[in-house]
Amino acid sequence: VFDFDDTLARSNSLVFYTMEDGTTGELTAEQFAEKGAQLVEQGAVMDFSDFDIVRDGKRGPLFDLAKKIKDARGNEDLFVLTARSPLSQDAIYEFLKSEGLEFKKENIIGLGNSTGEAKADWIISKAAEGYNDFYFADDALQNVRAVQDALSVIDVKSKVQQAKMKFSASLNQQFEQILAGKSDRQLDEILGSAKAKVIGASKGRFKFWI
Repeated sequence: VFDFDDTLARSNSLVFYTMEDGTTGELTAEQFAEKGAQLVEQGAVMDFSDFDIVRDGKRGPLFDLAKKIKDARGNEDLFVLTARSPLSQDAIYEFLKSEGLEFKKENIIGLGNSTGEAKADWIISKAAEGYNDFYFADDALQNVRAVQDALSVIDVKSKVQQAKMKFSASLNQQFEQILAGKSDRQLDEILGSAKAKVIGASKGRFKFWI
């Protein structure tokens, strides 16, 4: 399960917001990841209409990782989970396809909700369907934390990762090394068991790193 903005892709789309006192403003996707939750707590109403398109789209930090997973395992259980509205589904599908990464269109989920709890609830709903081994990546720390907390209380395997540009190259290289020279059976064992070594820093808010 991959977030879209600043995870699979980067774009110049903006989030517009209006405060209770009428003050308006705009945020880039990166700024929204950093400040959006705080503004919502302060009463801001968010307008994601600009995110119904992918403006000036480019590949994000985990695009190549997602593509390698898709090429190795198919796209049946590969999902995009975004705070963008459901109306963004076609634009996201077409952008990713144009870049060589084709998700099933119905697996591109626009929540129309910017809270971490909304993503956590969706993950829990998939567990209720029978999914029992999750990998989740998102650039927003609050989303990573919310999903981590939700998965920790149910009996499933899981790995979560905060998407960061500086880690994408090494992750991509490691995954490529895993794929190289492996038989189908070996590959199934490696990917199916999700035995990636996780190193977590124990201090402060920076504890979710792969």
